[in-house]
Amino acid sequence: MKKKALALALAACMAASLAACSGSSSETTAAATDAETTAAETSAEETTAGEETEAEETTAEAAETEAAGGTLVMATNAEFEPWEYHDGDAIVGIDVEIAQAIGEKLGMDVEIEDMAFDSIIPAVTSGKADFGAAGMTVTEDRLQSVDFTDTYADASQVIIVKEGSDITGSADLVGKKIGVQLGTTGDLLSTDLVGDENVERYNKGFEAVQALLQDKIDAVVIDSAPAKAFVSQSEGLVILDEALSQEEYAIAVKKGNTELLDKINAALAELKEDGTIDEIINKYIPAE
Repeated sequence: MKKKALALALAACMAASLAACSGSSSETTAAATDAETTAAETSAEETTAGEETEAEETTAEAAETEAAGGTLVMATNAEFEPWEYHDGDAIVGIDVEIAQAIGEKLGMDVEIEDMAFDSIIPAVTSGKADFGAAGMTVTEDRLQSVDFTDTYADASQVIIVKEGSDITGSADLVGKKIGVQLGTTGDLLSTDLVGDENVERYNKGFEAVQALLQDKIDAVVIDSAPAKAFVSQSEGLVILDEALSQEEYAIAVKKGNTELLDKINAALAELKEDGTIDEIINKYIPAE
């Protein structure tokens, strides 16, 4: 009986021991699983937070790049040497170089769109172009459609005639046929001087000069700088001493676009201050 009781006691102890060991292993496994889950969740949260931070930084960098970069579309009429004209496949000239210098100041590229002169302001007002630069004079009429930057150059309207012409000044233009480039201040001024019926309008200043050489018109009224270029390239033409007007050139911007207007004005101020504007103009129009 004693042996049987001892055997039963030992069996009970072993069962208790096995039960204790079994409970410890289950709890350890559960604890390990919980720890792994917590670690995985923490890692996932850290990864998500990191990705969000990286995404925010990327977005900020992209916005900063976009603000500093981009492209400005310039509307011009490349038939107005030396302000803008064709040199092979390229469009060059004073306005082109000034616009490119402004673009550099703003950290932006400048894309040039060549069009008829009287299409420039509509292109700016419609948003097809960001600004217009084409030896454009500031006038009250144009100010009704666009805003202008600070001026960057002076100009005057002059008269081109053939050598030996009986036209010696503006008073002699009355009753004569005057050639002008459509939509320019020369067009407006000539209309006031001789009446609309006596003004012949051309899309290009060069066409007006050719008409003069062919005796189709009696004189051409145009800005002084292109007038000098045309006369230097054609024999038998002269520029009269009298200046019909004194004008100032500026850049046209869509009305109400004060952000772009202020940026261009700031760039122009710097380019005037450091002598870049004078350097560009003197490159094309040497001081006499």
